[in-house]
Amino acid sequence: MDTMRNFLLFALLLGGLFSFVIMDLIDFEGDFELLLDSSGPYIGAEFPKQLGFTGEGIRIGIIDTGINLNHPDFFNQDDQSRFLNGYDFVDDDVIPQDTNGHGTQVTGIIAANGQLKGIAPMAEIFSYRVSSDGESVPSDLIIKAINQAIDDKVDIINISLGVNVTHHQIDNAVNNAIRQGIVVVAAAGNSGPDENTIGSPARNPNAITVGATYNNRDSSMVSTLEVGNKQFQVLPMLGTNTISEPILTEVVFANYSRENDFEGIDVRGKIVLAERGGDTSDEIVFFSDKEIFASKNGAKGLIVYNNQPGIFFGELIHEYVSDDYYPTIPTVSMTREEGLVLKKIIETESKGTFNVFNHPDFIATFSSRGPVSSFYQKPDLVAPGVFVNTTSLKNFYNITSGTSYAAPHVSGAVALLLEKNPEFQPNEIKSILITTSDVITDQYQEKFGFNEAGSGRINLEKAFNSELIFEPPELTFNLSGEKISEERSILINGLKDLRNIQNVEFSQIDNIELDYSLTDSSLHITSKLINNKPGSFETRVFITQNDITYQIPVVINVSKASLVIMEEGNELSFQVKRPLDWEYAKITITNSETFEERKISITPTKFDSVKLYDSGIYWIEANIKNNSETFNVYEFYDIKEDLSEQKPIVEDSVLPERALIILGIIFTIVVIIGLKFRRKNY
Repeated sequence: MDTMRNFLLFALLLGGLFSFVIMDLIDFEGDFELLLDSSGPYIGAEFPKQLGFTGEGIRIGIIDTGINLNHPDFFNQDDQSRFLNGYDFVDDDVIPQDTNGHGTQVTGIIAANGQLKGIAPMAEIFSYRVSSDGESVPSDLIIKAINQAIDDKVDIINISLGVNVTHHQIDNAVNNAIRQGIVVVAAAGNSGPDENTIGSPARNPNAITVGATYNNRDSSMVSTLEVGNKQFQVLPMLGTNTISEPILTEVVFANYSRENDFEGIDVRGKIVLAERGGDTSDEIVFFSDKEIFASKNGAKGLIVYNNQPGIFFGELIHEYVSDDYYPTIPTVSMTREEGLVLKKIIETESKGTFNVFNHPDFIATFSSRGPVSSFYQKPDLVAPGVFVNTTSLKNFYNITSGTSYAAPHVSGAVALLLEKNPEFQPNEIKSILITTSDVITDQYQEKFGFNEAGSGRINLEKAFNSELIFEPPELTFNLSGEKISEERSILINGLKDLRNIQNVEFSQIDNIELDYSLTDSSLHITSKLINNKPGSFETRVFITQNDITYQIPVVINVSKASLVIMEEGNELSFQVKRPLDWEYAKITITNSETFEERKISITPTKFDSVKLYDSGIYWIEANIKNNSETFNVYEFYDIKEDLSEQKPIVEDSVLPERALIILGIIFTIVVIIGLKFRRKNY
């Protein structure tokens, strides 16, 4: 009982970024076959397997805590280990034996081939051990493992760990692998639901970053509550079951839902709202007791709001309940803030609709969110990462949760795609997975945003049947009152005849008009401002060809400010057009390939420019200030001419302002110390 409780709490509670789930929760014995019975079929993995694709001949490097080399699912029929490739960077030897369990779990999802069948059960695994405990993961070992995987000529690298910040050395190593034709798949991390919680390598724009959804299991429950016109966030408590149909009835406040709290109030056939705890801080009222008394008094459901700020995850099943206790009414938790709002609403509007149901595509609370940049989207997509069956350190199997276990679903899917077409390049694989993914919704049927779910859940059957590759597979527009329209183009590879495009549609945005044209195997998208409402807006382009509908995620940034970029001989200068009363602008120019940054600042009376030597796309971010607020402007700029041979060894503006200040302080200290020594000599 304690083990299952701890598991669910881990699956729901916020964890550290890329934290590892190492608990063995359910051990299976006996002679039967475990398919990744829920998650594999749910993402469409059975379709390519029925066609005979198993990942055979595809090399996958797994950078993790190693692998349990003794697990029976990792042996061939002749009792030879399938996974003798790789390296142990912790102990500096060639045997990456797992002592933690995390790497074994990740590997099983990809390539177990015994009682449990991985997504790509015949793939060749290269295991690189970079951590012994699953907690401390030195960045230099991650980099060494990536470089070793390149030397070993793997086709795919799975990284289900990382750091919670931007780490350019890791990102550069990832870029190097991708330039060598290796697909890199990274777990988004487990620091949700807060935004801006994706670190390296998952924040790398070229990697395939994977967040976690629930799974196609009975335990993947969500709940909804609507009272009046307001929707509330409510979370099922451990022990609650789904209900066959929504409950439509009154909501009644019953203090703390203790036995004496029901004296004088009628809750029969109604939903009870109660506060967590009791009258005093030392009064213990178990959630199971609250449920028992609400149920005894005829209530149909129970909502418990927190007695302190924030959300909580309640347990009806715990060590202090009797063995014969079984919850009889659905019970959920909610924040104190929303609980007090609901308590006020039911004074005048008490009718509510309450439901508890399975929702496999719900984004896991712990799954890390974007944004990581205003120039590209993260995560890229999502996959099942909750209640996933996999191999364990004890030579059995366990059910576990985390984005660490969503990523290997995608790595296994990539192996099957590469087996079908070994010529696919990393950017093409990424495009196929993004554009064929399924759009997913929350418990209220509202689409999840790109920062939460990326393009959506992986659909391997659709990806396997796809015939088109879109470059790029996502778009970002930057508009303002000065630039009310912008056109971006997408190259469609694999399209021999534009007439095969059956339909192009957009999900609508109130203040932006979208249009398209098709020429020479390119799709040209135009966005136009209807009104200058500032903000970041999301939409999608849906393209149908041969009865397959592809999607292109689109972000449109609308700013109150505007910036004009002028180029002469690869030298960029800038002019602020809006606001008219601007006083200062800091401009950051980033090479989208190398992540090298250049920074300059300008004022209405101070002019500056920056010389760029490397050709390619640059991200330009301007932070423009007037006396009351700061405006952000984002632009893409393409430097056509390559002058890299003329690039000076040290550029004037390469050193950031802070570094120059530090150097100045050090110089001053050296001078002062020198003067003191000089005085002693007199």
